[in-house]
Amino acid sequence: MIEAATDITEDAFLGGQLRLRQKRSGHRAGHDAILLAAATQAKAGDHVVDLGAGIGAAGLALARRVAGIHLSLVEIDPELAELARTNAAANGMTAKTILLDVTADAQAFAENGLGPDSADVVLMNPPFNDPARHRGSPDQARHSAHVATEQTLHAWVHAARRILRSNGVLTLIWRADGIADVLAALSRGFGSLSVQPVHGEAGRPAIRILVRAVKGGRAAPRLLPGLVLNDESRVPKNEVKEILEGRAVLPLAVP
Repeated sequence: MIEAATDITEDAFLGGQLRLRQKRSGHRAGHDAILLAAATQAKAGDHVVDLGAGIGAAGLALARRVAGIHLSLVEIDPELAELARTNAAANGMTAKTILLDVTADAQAFAENGLGPDSADVVLMNPPFNDPARHRGSPDQARHSAHVATEQTLHAWVHAARRILRSNGVLTLIWRADGIADVLAALSRGFGSLSVQPVHGEAGRPAIRILVRAVKGGRAAPRLLPGLVLNDESRVPKNEVKEILEGRAVLPLAVP
């Protein structure tokens, strides 16, 4: 059951094209989810799976941009899964909401319609904060959504690899200082990597990386120009506003 209405907010995304209900406390969807959607390539007819979907922000933002995809939202938290289901319906979208741990075994995935080679596209925003350097929130839901264990990334990539068809595409967002971990996790079964750094401000180290990988891909890896979110006044740059408002996509989403 979703908590009382006073514990829920309704927020506008994509310049008001998408309105999402989410819990006032705990993990809240934001720029990372929208950037992930804007970096994901998909076309009508594709089966798209959002792993760790939360309230559905990334998957539904992608569905708003690309009509005709078959969207599955996978979430372990029952309250968030129910919010994802109601958010899809409230925005006039069709999505299958699946209550499932991303680290579950192949049989559990198959029982929920996610057997091997069943997806064309997977997108995911796994918990990525390093527990050695990040003091987790006392709120358990928020802690689980943000803090990774040593196995988190490998387990999530493994799940994506299992359900993706050959030449299927995985797009993910991760913290920039964990790029070595991302490359290691993708070294088995994925290739044709494209990486775009995301900087909070010009001249500062990247804070995120967006990564596109192809199951069985063999093309040389690409490092794309960085995306700078804010100008010198810490105001979102115009190109970023275009992306966040759903009027533009990132290079990773372009075939």
